[in-house]
Amino acid sequence: MKSMAVGEFKAKCLGAIARVNATGEPILLTKRGKPVARIVPPSDEGLAGEISDSADSIFGCLRGMLKPGVDLSGLVDPIIATDEWDHLKDDFSLEADQP
Repeated sequence: MKSMAVGEFKAKCLGAIARVNATGEPILLTKRGKPVARIVPPSDEGLAGEISDSADSIFGCLRGMLKPGVDLSGLVDPIIATDEWDHLKDDFSLEADQP
């Protein structure tokens, strides 16, 4: 695997991406000699602009979680009744504690 400094990659970004796409060989990006990222060619799954619906994808794993006709109004209701939050109205500032 070819490695390239981040500063060099910044200057040659488009050429480096084109080379990875053409050869399929990944490029390891380094900063002060330590790896920070890897540029790899796209796989057939999840190409740019496509959303994968497989069960392993971030969107596909949610498939079937919500059913049509389910009442979702409870999603925004408070967990604790609002009258139990009255203690939050008390003034706890430093000025109130001083005589």
